[in-house]
Amino acid sequence: MNRLARESSPYLLLHAENPVDWYPWGEEAFAKARAEDKPIFLSIGYSTCYWCHVMERESFSDGEIARELNEHFVSIKLDREERPDIDEIYMTATQLLTQSGGWPNSLFLTHDLKPFFAGTYFPPSDRHGRPGFPRILQAIREAWALRRAEVVEQAEALSEAIRAQSAADQSAALPDAGIAAETQQLLARRFDRAWGGFGRAPKFPSPSNLAFLLDRAAADSAAREMLVVTLDRMARGGIQDQLGGGFHRYSVDAEWLVPHFEKMLYDNAALARLYAESAPLAPEAGFARVARATLDFVLGELLGDHGGFLSALDAETDGEEGAFYTWPREEMLQALAADDAKLLAAVYGFDGPPNFEHGRYVLFLPQPIADQARVLGFGSAEELLARLEPGRRALLAARARRKRPLTDDKVLADWNGLAIAAMARCGALLGERRYVDTAARAARFVLDAMRTEGRLQHAWRAGQAKVEGLLDDHAFLVDGLVELHDATGEDAWLDEARALQEQQDARFWDARAGGYFNAGDDPRLLVRSKAAHDGAVASANGVAALNLIGLAERSGEPAYRERAEALLRAFGRSLRDYPLGHVTLVRAAARLAKGAPERSAPRPAPATARPWAADEAGAVVTVRGRVDRSAPGAWKPFVLELAIRDGFHLNANPPLLRFMVPTEVRGVECDARDVRYPKADRYEGRVTIEGQVEVGEGRPAVVALTYQACDEERCLLPITREVALE
Repeated sequence: MNRLARESSPYLLLHAENPVDWYPWGEEAFAKARAEDKPIFLSIGYSTCYWCHVMERESFSDGEIARELNEHFVSIKLDREERPDIDEIYMTATQLLTQSGGWPNSLFLTHDLKPFFAGTYFPPSDRHGRPGFPRILQAIREAWALRRAEVVEQAEALSEAIRAQSAADQSAALPDAGIAAETQQLLARRFDRAWGGFGRAPKFPSPSNLAFLLDRAAADSAAREMLVVTLDRMARGGIQDQLGGGFHRYSVDAEWLVPHFEKMLYDNAALARLYAESAPLAPEAGFARVARATLDFVLGELLGDHGGFLSALDAETDGEEGAFYTWPREEMLQALAADDAKLLAAVYGFDGPPNFEHGRYVLFLPQPIADQARVLGFGSAEELLARLEPGRRALLAARARRKRPLTDDKVLADWNGLAIAAMARCGALLGERRYVDTAARAARFVLDAMRTEGRLQHAWRAGQAKVEGLLDDHAFLVDGLVELHDATGEDAWLDEARALQEQQDARFWDARAGGYFNAGDDPRLLVRSKAAHDGAVASANGVAALNLIGLAERSGEPAYRERAEALLRAFGRSLRDYPLGHVTLVRAAARLAKGAPERSAPRPAPATARPWAADEAGAVVTVRGRVDRSAPGAWKPFVLELAIRDGFHLNANPPLLRFMVPTEVRGVECDARDVRYPKADRYEGRVTIEGQVEVGEGRPAVVALTYQACDEERCLLPITREVALE
């Protein structure tokens, strides 16, 4: 056992039995490198990283490679999830040197921690055009011994480039009001209209982009289309675990079919929230069902007994990626009754050739559940889902007998903030009190167990909290606490959010140039960076800007809004030059441009009742109907006049997207025909619908009007109203 056996990180513990003489990041390793005049080998990864596991098995468990490392280098192993501030600096170095990046991140440093060579995965021998790790080590050793001046010069130049790239760009002006529309146009150019998502394979969910589109979806049909198509295709693909719920990390193809199988807390928190908030935009797509399945996966597999949320599930089992989640046909047929097998094969796509390696299947939905229900003769999607349930339970039972992937059970404050926000928000939207209660318990755990002398810590495991809290921890937890306040109406959560915001301002705010630093001041780090770009999660500076605007709305205190403006000015040049990389900041700029609300007050949404009820939707639209009974014949012309409240609109007929609920009229106590709807993308103001009804002498003329009302922030639940024609 090497020194890593004393660490708490699951990733570091995976390397505790390597023959490599590993050190954790710290002064002991730095002092040894100086005293023995050896370069530092820094290996950065995380516990669910597939290629990190491969390099651990191939190279770090190899005796000859370990001997070379131990004799000529000081080897440091770092968990990027435990120290994202360090990882961000050295990933920048790798990207500058190689024009690419990824994990494991493999770097060689001078005694003063300046990088001079970097790469990612190195195989144990030369292959596939990659130099083998032993050859890399030999070349670095020779350069250190024979060309030290060149090594130092390279390290100095690269360190200066990292500082230049990490420096905030000062700008005196707020972003232009058109930045949101420009960002949407840039996303539209990269949008895959067939399969959703942006760009080509591999495809990542990119929750920041989808949250931006959700902000605009109620008022912009193009944004709505990109959002709904992407969420639908992802929900139907193999990237969603069709049996157990939850989303895998990304798809290796453009069709969201074959995923990289690790499951991360941050992905599932962000996506559950998006699906719940987007559900009213596409009622037939089942987005609320996806949100529930995702959160139920988190509750079942990523919730610790202590109340905090765990970090991730591994992609592999015994070195085989996807072994837990994929299926040979024979195993499925053995687990299923004959009738169930035939039905599930059609619904989940294993009635054709295998779609994964070694003759295995990734389950997916070739067609939407609602469409499948109609084709298969079921009365509704719910009826089909009920019929599928025995087969699904049988497959889940068979899967449960397999060896499970490893769970990364550390608790991270920032990812818990994301999960708390998702549980609270979805609980309010879906009327699920259990999610809100879980969010409250997790928040209490983080605030109680992950604060040392009143200061938030980043990571917790096995009773130990460690690493001073970073900007991400504060920003994401503030968001979670605010959402918890809104879901419960309890002021205590808002008080905690405001107190944490004060600590964030005190520890990370750059009083000279504006914006927040990623971490506190650490003289051992090359730079004190201020990242504003979105990655797998939204940028902390972007989330901080949204938090400040939200706190201003809830408290009425202008200081929050003023700080949000200063933050956006600090990154103004980045927003102008590359808005697609800073979509969360673009969201904040658009929200800030709307101005302060007329009244600032808390907006609780009790989770015990369904929000956006039918009576609210009914108040949005005033309806008057007339029928001309004097017209000859049994069919009488009728007119419906709709007066739609300012700021709201109704979906047109036909709607822009197939999932949207159209405005529609049908007969109730009479037949209706030749109904004529206005030709428009959406209906606003005053709208007239005409048609004919068949009514006999003395019979009432009643029609049913179905519509869905939306404003700039949300879409209300669909409503059907009976209208008596006068």
